[in-house]
Amino acid sequence: MDVKLADKIRSNAAYRELVRKRSRLGWTLTALVLVVYYGYVLLIAFNKEMLAAKIGAGVTTWGMPIGLFVIVFTVVITGFYVRRANSAYDELTDQIKREAA
Repeated sequence: MDVKLADKIRSNAAYRELVRKRSRLGWTLTALVLVVYYGYVLLIAFNKEMLAAKIGAGVTTWGMPIGLFVIVFTVVITGFYVRRANSAYDELTDQIKREAA
């Protein structure tokens, strides 16, 4: 890439907005994932009895739906990021490309 073009893109207000928005969302989602994952691991480490407790009269324990939640949460949060990237971020990227050309 040409250095002048890279400098032009870096000085673009839309580019700085894109970087700021993506970084903020990325760090927020990272924090959420870490809380959920490490929360689950800490629950396993320090409260095995709660996870082993049966739900109702069946054989299912609380560990199963909580573990399933962690998996589903990961899929949902990934879908959320992809949707955001394909809408807001793609528009900003296209605007930056048009202005840089």
